[in-house]
Amino acid sequence: LSRDLATRLVQQTMYGTAIHVAESDKHPAVLRNDITSPGGTTSYALYMAERGGLRTTLSDSIWAAYRRSRELGEKDSEIGPVLNR
Repeated sequence: LSRDLATRLVQQTMYGTAIHVAESDKHPAVLRNDITSPGGTTSYALYMAERGGLRTTLSDSIWAAYRRSRELGEKDSEIGPVLNR
């Protein structure tokens, strides 16, 4: 695939996913389980993301941004889980 086509496919996949989650009454984990075949491509991709620490990295990044926003607002930023600094 060309870079442009690959980019467009990823954008449309993420857009469609966000719309589906927003319009559904189901929890995102239930929706994920609904489309994840055991041993399939999605299952393997999720396994590799977990193995690589994606969930922790995303969580730490969000907390870091939140703490920084509190610092910039001159509020106590010692909040949330403790990071290894």
